[in-house]
Amino acid sequence: MTITTLLPYIIFVAFAGGVWAIMGLFSKDESRASERLEEMRDPTLRGGKGKGKNGMTLLERAAPTLSKALQPKSELENNELRVRLAVAGYSSANAPQLYLALKMLMLLFGVLLGGGSGMLIYGPTQNGYLTIACVAGFMFYLPEIAVAVLASSRKQKIFLSMPDCLDLLVVCVEAGLGLDAGMRRISEELSDTAPELCTELDLANMQLQMGRVRRDVLHDLGVRTGCDDMKALVATLIQSERFGSSIAKALRVQSEAMRVKRRQMAEEKAQKTAVQMLFPMVLFIFPGIFVVLVGPAAIKMGNM
Repeated sequence: MTITTLLPYIIFVAFAGGVWAIMGLFSKDESRASERLEEMRDPTLRGGKGKGKNGMTLLERAAPTLSKALQPKSELENNELRVRLAVAGYSSANAPQLYLALKMLMLLFGVLLGGGSGMLIYGPTQNGYLTIACVAGFMFYLPEIAVAVLASSRKQKIFLSMPDCLDLLVVCVEAGLGLDAGMRRISEELSDTAPELCTELDLANMQLQMGRVRRDVLHDLGVRTGCDDMKALVATLIQSERFGSSIAKALRVQSEAMRVKRRQMAEEKAQKTAVQMLFPMVLFIFPGIFVVLVGPAAIKMGNM
């Protein structure tokens, strides 16, 4: 038997061994005492309520081992990673560790997938090894691409929902409510239409109730959202609090400026529509019109 004949069996054994090793790494047998301690720590696990989270629990258990090789080397890199994940909507304490563990899992899956496809198609040649490297590299950077897309989408949603939230906040402040009470009111009223912004406001309200300084809470709110307009709003609120100026006037001016910016963005997209419609018309509409108009004449000329 040649190596070409044995190659599919070798790939199957390697893939099965890798899957078995990963499952063995994830699954850890726990005693009943450990389970009861976990139930006392997290009441949602009692009565089987937390069984739907087993996949995430297994990933959390394996995260320290998987993410060890990708841990940031400095505190600055760690803070940058936390900010990137927070902008994408993942601001929990173990989010960086889970993210790095997911990248390592994707790398291992890419090696197995690229090795199987590359060796089956090209065999143990340079092209086969290049296929492994390309697939593994793509799978390794796939979580970063997903985080970037989620962060961009989330910033856009926060920007579009900010004028309405600011209008409601202006009404609340002018009605006599404080800034903290107004933020809580926004979270209650607009939780369905603006869930991303309301989630950040809920977190800011919780931090304020725990006794953090309002200036630090607002600064962290601007950093977590990653939206430039939110950062400008936060800077305005901090300055208004520092110098004792009217918060309602500052909020009204900021709301009007954001509405003008949103209207300008809509007008810009409307002006781009004519140019963007040109390519579908040339590729799909004009050929059909050309066939309908010129087709009968071409058939008659062909029959002559």
